[in-house]
Amino acid sequence: MNIPRTSFPRIVIIGGGFAGISLAKQLGKKEVQVVLLDKHNYHTFQPLLYQVSTGGLEPDSIAYPIRKILKDYPNFFFRLAEVEEIHPESFTISTNIGDLKYDHLVIATGSKTNFFGNKKIQANSMQMKTIPQSLNLRSLILENFEEALLNDDLNERDALMNFVIVGAGPTGVELAGALAEIKKGILPKDYPDLDIRRVSINLVQGSDRVLPAMSEKASQGAEDYLQELGVHVWKNVRVEDYDGHLATTNTDISFETATLIWAAGVQGAVIKGLEAKDLLARGNRLCVNSFNEVQGYEGIYAIGDIACMTDEQFPDGHPMMAQPAIQQGTQLGKNLLRKIDGKTMKPFKYKDKGSMATVGRNKAVVDLPSFKFQGVFAWFVWMFVHLFFLIGFRNRMVVFINWVYNYVRFDREARLIIRPYKHKKMLQKVEQRQQVSS
Repeated sequence: MNIPRTSFPRIVIIGGGFAGISLAKQLGKKEVQVVLLDKHNYHTFQPLLYQVSTGGLEPDSIAYPIRKILKDYPNFFFRLAEVEEIHPESFTISTNIGDLKYDHLVIATGSKTNFFGNKKIQANSMQMKTIPQSLNLRSLILENFEEALLNDDLNERDALMNFVIVGAGPTGVELAGALAEIKKGILPKDYPDLDIRRVSINLVQGSDRVLPAMSEKASQGAEDYLQELGVHVWKNVRVEDYDGHLATTNTDISFETATLIWAAGVQGAVIKGLEAKDLLARGNRLCVNSFNEVQGYEGIYAIGDIACMTDEQFPDGHPMMAQPAIQQGTQLGKNLLRKIDGKTMKPFKYKDKGSMATVGRNKAVVDLPSFKFQGVFAWFVWMFVHLFFLIGFRNRMVVFINWVYNYVRFDREARLIIRPYKHKKMLQKVEQRQQVSS
């Protein structure tokens, strides 16, 4: 890897998400060598991925080069690499670019989509955890409308314009709201020769309310907003199978759809070497103590979504969101420095700053520790918070200008099919139609 060996302790961080970046910043100017590994050379602001998927923002608005974030730290090294295995007994990791020794190892690999073992749904549905996945979804949505224009079969045309979102957490709710606004404000202008009234947006939730992690007031407010936008909300319904065209559920409800978006859960992205069952908690997360040390291992830590730290307030671990990841990264940085100096580490205490979700134009719900509110003011608070946590002045300005433009013009400029994406079955249908016409 061409990393120089110095007298400073080497701290290797796997993952450049919120947790990894927060930790690297905390350590960057101290007398330690920090090596950050990630399979992408950029940090992604995941809360706004749904806006990339729906053409509201271009991907470079929510991504920022990792090297640029940490360029002023003299003892920092970044390598574009994918970690393949951890060898705790030799304090070594194996990657696709070589092996690396560490003194302290921090796993901040985040989470990945959880399909709960359903291989068929995994093969046929769309994910939205990364920028490439969001671009694929954006292309598929637009390609579906182009395909619907050419299709004479009414049932197939309806399936192309029927969107099913599984999971009514913040991602599902925000995506459903964005699609509903596209149906209302953009599709009539872009596709005047399509019957836009037949576009259907379905939000399917396995429990009895949307946004189950938020207050009942926020859940009811979000559901009211969604229904006001024309979204069909299905509660206590679980999608059990999807073959690329028909989605069946645990009830007599089924959906004929060419686009099923899976936002029903996430699980920890565990690396080989630490996948033993006694190390993993619910959600495939690594069990850690109050200092973020992986249980049973010396010098190995986990922070962010991959870490499960339990206490009386969070018996299943902290929520898999940005704030716990940022706070754990900052606290672990301080603790590692204390440990290197021979001092006692301090236990992590999560400061809940609240949660929020936007449902569309002038519609949002906010739960703060002291009070809860929704509506236009909540929407402005949501925008301010997301702009504040974006990395880079340019990104903040670009996103802000895009939001103002979209608000004034009721438009989304980034509805571009840059990288075409089609399911195999849809490609087969196009080829069949071309053969018939020729």
